[in-house]
Amino acid sequence: MSLATPGAQANGKIWRAEARATLALAWPMVLTNLAQSAMTTTDVMMVGRLGAEMLAASALGYNLYFAPLIFGLGLAYATAPMMATELGRKKHSVRDVRRTVRQGLWLSVMAVIPIWILLWNAESILLLMGQQPELARLAGVYMHGLQWAILPFYGYIVLRSFISALEKPRWALVIMAAAVALNVLLNWVLIFGNLGVPPLGIFGSGIATSLASLFMFLGMDVVVSVHPTFRRYRLFGRFWRSDWPRFWALLKLGAPISGILAFEVTVFNAAAFLMGLIGAAQLAAHAIALQISSVTFMVPLGLAQAATVRVGRAYGARLPDAVSRAGWTAFVMGVGFMALMGLIMITLPELLISAFIDVNDPANVEVVGYAVIFLAFAALFQVADGAQAVGAGMLRGLHDTTIPMIYAAIGYWGIGMTLGVLLTFQLGFGGKGIWIGLCTGLATVALLLIHRWMRRDRLTTLPHRA
Repeated sequence: MSLATPGAQANGKIWRAEARATLALAWPMVLTNLAQSAMTTTDVMMVGRLGAEMLAASALGYNLYFAPLIFGLGLAYATAPMMATELGRKKHSVRDVRRTVRQGLWLSVMAVIPIWILLWNAESILLLMGQQPELARLAGVYMHGLQWAILPFYGYIVLRSFISALEKPRWALVIMAAAVALNVLLNWVLIFGNLGVPPLGIFGSGIATSLASLFMFLGMDVVVSVHPTFRRYRLFGRFWRSDWPRFWALLKLGAPISGILAFEVTVFNAAAFLMGLIGAAQLAAHAIALQISSVTFMVPLGLAQAATVRVGRAYGARLPDAVSRAGWTAFVMGVGFMALMGLIMITLPELLISAFIDVNDPANVEVVGYAVIFLAFAALFQVADGAQAVGAGMLRGLHDTTIPMIYAAIGYWGIGMTLGVLLTFQLGFGGKGIWIGLCTGLATVALLLIHRWMRRDRLTTLPHRA
């Protein structure tokens, strides 16, 4: 006989329903994020067969490519909370959703033009940064094939946001998985000259990724145009009709998202650079620990994307209890998963490290030793990393992005990087100082974001129903 009151039973049922809805939305997003990472990994693996110089050039090129990519990516991401809110406000909204997709694609085109101009001059930029001339030349060749991937990738993100806002994200996973397989095939054909195609080397790898990215956008285009759930929106109807208030609203919402991404990504890039100043062994160990952490991060990232949609729909429907429930459900899931991953990193570090290097080889003793230490720090920041990722997604569902961007600047650079540099180079902590700084920065951002979420009633006004 249950001792729970009917009210408690009903409340528990509501929370369980929210957990099921969040999981159903999040798991395809998690797998899509992992597949997206797999595309980059396959590029590195196949270019690596051309030799160390080509691999180094592709790494230089990709790092230069990724920095400006972030700007437009934040603008594309802004379409998700806006559409989710519109669908929460009016379940069968068609016109407003279509206009948001249209203006999201407009923003993508406008953002990519200066990025293309910048990246076309990659060789000159890398030479100005003091890179070796031959590496800069090869990176420029690679970029002339790769840079065209940006626009169709932005388009894919906008269309993925559309189907995610409708809580049907599985098609994005199907398209991405097919694109990964296509990317492997195209790399094999274009890099090495198979199936009668002349070998294009590193330039072929860039072209392969651009073609795979185009496939992603065209695949999503077919899905949203043919699938019964999506085709009634007629997303590409009257594509050239402007909606400037919506355009500027997307820009206002998306620019801070770009800023958050930029502050987070650049602090990890800077950490790798600083680790290289300390020594090769610590840099290698840092890369291993960070790669393991980046894989686990895909889960809270997917949950953050799900939280944006679930919170956004509840926000649009003017249901404050549902807003709270959607946010906290995703938060508990994300933090709980990362706590489990942190425990595994502490208890089984050498097993994880063995996926990257031979832990029994005496030549790797120093790298393994540092990697075990860095994984212990990575275990500590798993919870904070999950909390800040999901926390940002929760606030994004409320269209709250500007203050979180300021928090990211303060936490990652003002506190985290400053502390890391001080500990490493002034107090002699070595690579451990960098990781302490990263942990502190992530924890600071996580605490600030959650504090803001807990004060959301005083920060947001629920939208009016139409």
